[in-house]
Amino acid sequence: MKTLSKLYKLDFLDYLSDIRGYSDLTVKTYAMVIDEALDYVNYEENILNLSPYRLYIASLNSKTISKKLSALRSFVKFMQDKGEKVSLKGDSSIKVAKTLPKPISYEYIQEALGIADKDEEIIVVLLYTLGLRISELCSIELANIEKEWISVLGKGNKQRQLPLLRVTSVLIEAYKNEKTPQRFLFEKNGAKLSENTLRYRLTTLFKKIGLHVTPHMLRHSYATHLLNNDARIADVSELLGHSSMATTQIYTKLSSSIKMKNYQSAHPLAIGDK
Repeated sequence: MKTLSKLYKLDFLDYLSDIRGYSDLTVKTYAMVIDEALDYVNYEENILNLSPYRLYIASLNSKTISKKLSALRSFVKFMQDKGEKVSLKGDSSIKVAKTLPKPISYEYIQEALGIADKDEEIIVVLLYTLGLRISELCSIELANIEKEWISVLGKGNKQRQLPLLRVTSVLIEAYKNEKTPQRFLFEKNGAKLSENTLRYRLTTLFKKIGLHVTPHMLRHSYATHLLNNDARIADVSELLGHSSMATTQIYTKLSSSIKMKNYQSAHPLAIGDK
């Protein structure tokens, strides 16, 4: 396994840095986890058994263990994508406390759009005005785009209808007229662009203003900004394609300052203090 890993490790770290846009510190952490794990894992008949490594890290807190296992899953997935027939054993997830997502402020999004080229602009606008997952973005088909609505294919092959802002609709039409795609909105040589290609363009844009931003962070921003501006949680849940409203409720915890402001402006005693 060590020999196999050495063949892919540097390529994997380059992928994390160049395509996923991870910071140097994060990439270094991934490298350390891979090196550490290889001293303990068992590898037989194309099966990578993580159980010995899990015993080694068992005394660490659950969040740290979860991050280490996630790093190894990503590495193995990378090797699988490269054609290696390797599978994981003993990699079951552990329960960790949910952490709040990090939304990007509207000001930073505006700043990025101010320096974006046309390809970067439409990627940011679609992610931010529709709350899409990156997989949904790259799978948008022309047949599913109307003037005021767009149909996207979400998790579990579930279709959902999303309203288009006028600015988004105009941007899509201009992009279609310039690029003349045949089936998918984002295409090259007749095939849809990959998630990694779209992700790379996004992370590269935000790097120019000194930020590490992922597609999912724009999805978080979409949900958070809607809720902060009094959108109903049931509507936001439906727009995001969540199967349960409980998943959406984590975003409500982000609005403490908004809640305090509204409370102070609404309570009779607080109003009397002004």
